[in-house]
Amino acid sequence: MTVNLWALLAEGRFPHLYPAGQIIYLQGTQADHFYYLSAGSARSFITSEQGEERVLTVHRTGDLMGEASFFDECPRVSSAVAVTDCQIISIDRNQLNAIFAQHPELALPMLQYLARTVRLLSGHVDSAFLPAERRIARQLLAFPQQDDGSILCTHEELGQAVGISRVTVSRVLAGLAQRGWLRTSYGKLFLLDTSALKNFSDNGQEKAAPV
Repeated sequence: MTVNLWALLAEGRFPHLYPAGQIIYLQGTQADHFYYLSAGSARSFITSEQGEERVLTVHRTGDLMGEASFFDECPRVSSAVAVTDCQIISIDRNQLNAIFAQHPELALPMLQYLARTVRLLSGHVDSAFLPAERRIARQLLAFPQQDDGSILCTHEELGQAVGISRVTVSRVLAGLAQRGWLRTSYGKLFLLDTSALKNFSDNGQEKAAPV
């Protein structure tokens, strides 16, 4: 539903092609546009003063990118790079005003999407001091689920998102799978008990077994 909804942003516009590895926007630059990813996948990340990178999220077809800084009119807090070859629609303020005038039904979903982005950024700050298991559980809940209930995420991407090694990610996921909270597959994860994961990520405790 969301993919079809945001597709209205592409009406009458031709996508710009970004080959894999090309930077889409840079941290610290002015956000005069935001982006609709009409095809492909991209990664947003932040870079420290020491040059270390931390992945915020992986964007898939149908996602918006760079909207938070666009709306608050401040320099971008993150960068984005194409993971695969991407087709991207760039939208400026005049174009957005015209879209809202023609499709006012987009306004509320846009605000909700923006709120989720802010929550994602806040979650990264809050998670910085949590143990690895809870950081991974919290990040799994933040990733968007596909129609089949899966999360498209590799162990490496998950490790980059929470700032831990791939080996630790594999160990933690195996433990969560043993608890029956998720199932792993090649390039995918299936969340089987989101309430247990949320309770664990929030409180560090397992949900009590029914009696």
